[in-house]
Amino acid sequence: LVVKLNLSLVHSLASLTAYWLVTRPRPMRPPCDLQAQSVAVNGDPSCRRSALLKDDSLLDFYYDDTKTAYDMFQRGLRIAGNGPCLGFRKPGQPYEWISYTEVAERAQVLGSGLLAKGCQPNPQQFVGIFAQNRPEWIISELACYTYSMALVPLYETLGLEAMVHILHLAEISVVICDREEKAASLLENKEKGVTPKLSCLVLFNDFSDAFVERAKNCEVEVLKLEQLMVSSVEVLDPYNPPQPQDLAVVCFTSGTTGTGSFVIQQEDVSISYLPLAHMFERMIQVSMFCHGARVGFYQGDISLLMDDIKTLKPTFFPVVPRLLNRIYDKILGSVTSPLRRALLHYAVRRKQAELSSGVVRNNSLWDKLVFNRIQASLGGNLRFALTASAPISPTVLSFLRATLGCLIFEGYGQTECTAGCTFSMPGDWSAGHVGAPLPCAMVKLVDIPDMNYYAKNGDGEICIRGPSVFRGYLRDPEKTSEALDSDGWLHSGDVDIIFWSPESEQMCVYLCQNGTLRIIDRKKHIFKLSQGEYIAPEKIENVYMRCVPVLQVFVHGDSLQSYLIGIVVPDPEVFVDWVKERGFVGSYEELCQNPKAVLEDMKAEGKSAGLKSFEQVKDLHLHPETFSVANGLLTPTLKSRRADIRRVFQEQISSMYSKTAI
Repeated sequence: LVVKLNLSLVHSLASLTAYWLVTRPRPMRPPCDLQAQSVAVNGDPSCRRSALLKDDSLLDFYYDDTKTAYDMFQRGLRIAGNGPCLGFRKPGQPYEWISYTEVAERAQVLGSGLLAKGCQPNPQQFVGIFAQNRPEWIISELACYTYSMALVPLYETLGLEAMVHILHLAEISVVICDREEKAASLLENKEKGVTPKLSCLVLFNDFSDAFVERAKNCEVEVLKLEQLMVSSVEVLDPYNPPQPQDLAVVCFTSGTTGTGSFVIQQEDVSISYLPLAHMFERMIQVSMFCHGARVGFYQGDISLLMDDIKTLKPTFFPVVPRLLNRIYDKILGSVTSPLRRALLHYAVRRKQAELSSGVVRNNSLWDKLVFNRIQASLGGNLRFALTASAPISPTVLSFLRATLGCLIFEGYGQTECTAGCTFSMPGDWSAGHVGAPLPCAMVKLVDIPDMNYYAKNGDGEICIRGPSVFRGYLRDPEKTSEALDSDGWLHSGDVDIIFWSPESEQMCVYLCQNGTLRIIDRKKHIFKLSQGEYIAPEKIENVYMRCVPVLQVFVHGDSLQSYLIGIVVPDPEVFVDWVKERGFVGSYEELCQNPKAVLEDMKAEGKSAGLKSFEQVKDLHLHPETFSVANGLLTPTLKSRRADIRRVFQEQISSMYSKTAI
């Protein structure tokens, strides 16, 4: 019996030891010294390149055999073969998958079909695509690349005038659409005579005979995607892939940000819901394909996205700050009792303490006791996420890194530099910055004297140079010369503070590492109040977004006024209960008539975040309807359409200024 007890004890100790060895926290080893993430170029501290490089020669290609977007997919095809590539689902159903081999075969067939319709196999041939994210979108893109054609993505919020301009400028004859309604809007332009080159519409979905007849009357052929592919199956054209110097895609967008250098594995799965017409999502997908990984598409309804994520169980989550803010609000709003709230915040602090020492994990005691349901809501398999498109609150970022138990990177860039130029370094889990330059880009600051920003002080407009910078704007040399100077520097229009040395850290309330970049705002968004102070509205909005009752916020001011005002959309899931706790009663719409409690909460949050008195809003209008892409107040990447918001709320803005003045 004693022997058995001793053996049992030994086994128990061995099991505990094994468990500890498996679950003990291991800090991530950073790829470089986090105190020196970037290096001065030619001794100029305002011009920087990545510390990951051996010298000032920038990285052109990551792999020797992948020098085009076509090559990246072919590399994934060699790795994965018949393995899953593109996923889709029907309501209430599991994901179905199309293999890499099948995607490549369909792309060749579709590309041959495009050639049969008169498309030329060269980069001067532009093919339009006007569709939601789905597998056919990627197959159409690869079909173009298989025969060296250039893709021109279109999206609904461009508007009629912009759509006509693109079709005319690029001389597009063939557009691939998902459904009849979108094709009809293009056909209407043809009927008006403003897009005379349009001659063929290829649809993913079924369409009516009446639509075919209408198109025929204005000399436009309408085909189902399968028809175009069947017609070319018997005689497939030989591959004619592009060269590295060839044009691949023309993006007509307002600019997006970020791509990354994280390690993608063949087993990884990404969820696709951000617009494929934008460079951010494009770079995510080609990176996945390059490693033989999978991409699952959402059902096309953003309200069902969380259900798609729970079903797909992605390991990689490309995300924009607005959605992370929503997740943050939902987590806090779901914890009602004081005891559970205290436990949540204590667990977050313990996980954040691990983060500060470089440990990222989801198997701690706190993950099992507190965070498991949160992680399960995003599928339970997340390894890493990438946030881009706009600055994110450091509070939200640090909180979610702890609760989700995965790597969350932040990046910065724009369409003109192929999405990304900076990226947070693995191992650096501080917040308040967007990382150091990527190995493919140099960044430098230039003075903005009117705003009293000087590169020697570590602030100014950021400029970018390297192989990832675009060639220019399509057939617009004047605009190209405004963006690209004679030395090849792209002038971004963004105003930044760069932390090159410990001395410069005093300029920011966040503890940033050397060589990282902090974005203040777009230069075109920054304005001056009547007494001369400069205002960066997005910085202020990010502070106010931390307030529990605030779902969306827009800060407004101009040079004729001495103070700021705001438009706020309260969070309908928490607003009513939050206001009731402060002695107010009524329906959601009725409570929106009294902004006093929300204004006081925002001012308190602003004060604790260090906002100056002139940066605080003096009055609010509470609006019960959410800003959205559908109502024209958000871009497809969920950024505020500032000019449109000002226009829609001009009456309320004028009223607040006149009321406060009285």
